[in-house]
Amino acid sequence: MAADQASATPVPTTEDASGPGGESSIPDQKWQTMQDVLTKVYNHRIEDGYDPSKIFHRKINKRQVPDYYEVIKEPMALSMIKQKIHNKEYKDFPEYVRDFTLITYNAQVYNRQDSQAYQDALVVKEFFENEVKRLVEEKVIDEEEAKIPYLGEIPTYEDPTPEELEDDEDEEEEEDEEEVDDDDDDDDERPKRRRAGPRSNASILKREGGRDDTKDKAAEEARKRRGRPPRVDTPMEARIKAIMKAIRKHKNDSGQLMVSHFERIPDKSVMPEYFMEIKNPMAMDVLKKKLKRKKYQSVDQFMKDVELMFENAKQYNEDESQIYKDACFLQKETRKAAEEEKAKPDTEYVMEDGRIPLPDGILLNGELWKVGDWVHIRNANDLTKPIVAQIYRTWQDSDGGKWVNACWYYRPEQTVHRFDRHFYENEVVKTGQYRDHPIDEVVDRCFVMFFTRYNKGRPRGFPLDKEIYVCEARYNEEKHKLNKIKTWASCLPDEVRDKDYEMDLFDVPKRVKKIPSPIQYLLKDDAKESDDLPEPEWGAPNAPPKIGAVHKRPRDPKESPPPEPTPSPPPQAPPPPQREPSTMSAHAPNGYSSQPAYTAGGHSSSTPVPAPTPQLHHTQPAYTPQPTSYHQHSASPAPPMQSLAATHPASFPPQPTPHHPSYGPAPTPHTMSTASHLPSSAFAQQMPSTLYLRNQQAAHAAAVHHTIPQSPYAPSPAAHHGYKQTTQQQEVYRLDDHTNATIPQHLRDQFQQDEQGRLLLFTAPPLDVLPPLPDDVDPAPLGHSAQYLAARKKRAAMIAEKRKREEEAAPGRAAQEATAKKARIEQAARDLQLRAVELAGKATGAIESHLAQATVTDLRALYGEGWKDHLNSDIERLLAMQQKARKAEEERREREREREERERERVRIEGLSAMLN
Repeated sequence: MAADQASATPVPTTEDASGPGGESSIPDQKWQTMQDVLTKVYNHRIEDGYDPSKIFHRKINKRQVPDYYEVIKEPMALSMIKQKIHNKEYKDFPEYVRDFTLITYNAQVYNRQDSQAYQDALVVKEFFENEVKRLVEEKVIDEEEAKIPYLGEIPTYEDPTPEELEDDEDEEEEEDEEEVDDDDDDDDERPKRRRAGPRSNASILKREGGRDDTKDKAAEEARKRRGRPPRVDTPMEARIKAIMKAIRKHKNDSGQLMVSHFERIPDKSVMPEYFMEIKNPMAMDVLKKKLKRKKYQSVDQFMKDVELMFENAKQYNEDESQIYKDACFLQKETRKAAEEEKAKPDTEYVMEDGRIPLPDGILLNGELWKVGDWVHIRNANDLTKPIVAQIYRTWQDSDGGKWVNACWYYRPEQTVHRFDRHFYENEVVKTGQYRDHPIDEVVDRCFVMFFTRYNKGRPRGFPLDKEIYVCEARYNEEKHKLNKIKTWASCLPDEVRDKDYEMDLFDVPKRVKKIPSPIQYLLKDDAKESDDLPEPEWGAPNAPPKIGAVHKRPRDPKESPPPEPTPSPPPQAPPPPQREPSTMSAHAPNGYSSQPAYTAGGHSSSTPVPAPTPQLHHTQPAYTPQPTSYHQHSASPAPPMQSLAATHPASFPPQPTPHHPSYGPAPTPHTMSTASHLPSSAFAQQMPSTLYLRNQQAAHAAAVHHTIPQSPYAPSPAAHHGYKQTTQQQEVYRLDDHTNATIPQHLRDQFQQDEQGRLLLFTAPPLDVLPPLPDDVDPAPLGHSAQYLAARKKRAAMIAEKRKREEEAAPGRAAQEATAKKARIEQAARDLQLRAVELAGKATGAIESHLAQATVTDLRALYGEGWKDHLNSDIERLLAMQQKARKAEEERREREREREERERERVRIEGLSAMLN
């Protein structure tokens, strides 16, 4: 696959070299030589068709390997050389030689000597130097032009110890986890996921030797502050790590590390055929991850995965391939290493500092403290605020003392943050502090829940007197940033990441609010956005800061702003007087009348109703009327309105009492609830919880119903047994002038208004119902009118007649539809056939044109200027061959006809003979 990919790489030709570079002092012969050498480097292959130049085709991706450009100040790649040749940018041939040398030099400077990139660089370097020597021997260039420049010393390094390798792996894995969770940095500052860079920055500086003491101390201090869980390996884990180290040390005849083939599972998008054949892929990175996650219970269990990895390689690759040979060799050596490690006693795997792991936890005072437990640890800086932490390691030292290593979680007042940041009540933030504590410093149990579950319930069985904290963010102590956690599992120890806890759910999720920073008062009066980040105040060495700090620096673009403060309730208003049922007009289609009004009970009344105290006005419009009879609105806060019960005692259209049959529930009108937004004033408590807008059409219908003569079919409310009749009091409110003015006139015109054009709001929805009958009128039973029943019968007859006609016409219509469908299918088939013939003709023409062009190109390459003569002679020769072929075909057909004629004559003669006999 690699060979095919590289051979398809476009390489500029001589005709392409006349790019924007203009005229060049280099003769065309040397430009052609540069192109020829570049093409040979692209096409060079070693054993098994391996392409050593593939990694140098293009520049290193800065997002994938950001520290590459910190070490390599002058990057170079084959694609850059190709572009320079195309544009004729080289001033002389030595500059071309220098660029080629720079490619291999950079690879040797950045990568380890045992890495594949380093080995490939040596192969490409040797091949290029041999090509240059050949050019000198052929007198194409002179020795001065072929001189390989000295670009600097290539650093060397010592083989890292297994502990250093594991440190690097743990550091990269921890960075990966944080980069998945944290979104504090922009894409150009740090890649989203750093994959398998050749080495880390620390390794580069270590190889180059001359490390800056200042940077050394800063890095050491940062590591001391950050920390990580210590390695406490059981003998079984130590044996597995020794076996993995044995796998990594072998090289093949090409100087390539054998394990490089097995580092990672192939990319499924690149090699889908691999996953079709190999059902259980396995690779070194999977082995390492499973070991870190404590998935192996024995060396034999680990060896099963190792055997699977090598058997997969042998199954997929051919017997003569290098990968197959390396797999066989490594499989044999790994089995040998495993047997040697299992034969050693456990005493050989005791750690240098005498630590003995306690994987089952520590038993103290009748309680078992194990990895994953949340605990309170004694805080030397403040005994009233114990350290919130989670246990990551448990072990015993050489003197018998028992220890835990725990990850600290800071309280908000122990961090450095912006002054206006808000936190949940009982919130803590995860830090990078992994500290050792004697087991007797553990004070009590606690629990930390991710913020997505905190409001839903409590951990099942967790004592009610124990503290539960909520966590939402990770705290970066170097940058003093709080970054929201996206994956809670990445914050937990490896042993418990796959485990979950059960919860006792609350009946209703509790409301969790955020409160201002508890150290907001520490902000200086003269604080500015340009100030440096403050530092927390530290105390005891093995304890969190005594107190954090706040600043006024610009908010991070990805940080959410603080919540808006809750508005203060308005001042108490005096209690309103007792309200009476409002009056309603019997006439006047616009809802106003000077005639005596009817109360809700239907009796005349001219007693004015006292008005309730008007509510405080608000500057925002409370309602947005819509052109419907009544609407649902949401008001926040309560709408500014005034009661019209006293100011317009007889100005409202009547609102009849709804009545419903006993066999169905009362209809629920669309309402506007304001109960959750009303201010805590006396008037607000008395105010109705539902208000309605009434449009002009509904108001007119309500007014008209009061003028319609009493229907003999209208039932009395008393006749509906089983339904409780209640008298609904009608009240009307209006918007204040300011709020009313904010609503466009064309919207206000759709609803009822008072004389000044202010919208009216009612305490009951408009219902298009008939008024109740007087007491002296006997109600008739419910039923339809004779006119309605006759119309319904006529409509049923029409429907039956229509269905009958359709059924009679169905067979004929089905035949017509089938014929039409068949015709459409046949026409589509003909169109498709014509289209296929058209496309076939175009394709044939394109092939003929392409073949003709390719033939001309080949003839030019073969015969140069005289290609046309050769073409004409070839055409004449082909014509002659065609004529000869046609003549031979005609002769063959003539012989076939003669043979058939003889056969028919023979049959005829035999038939006559048979008849005569």
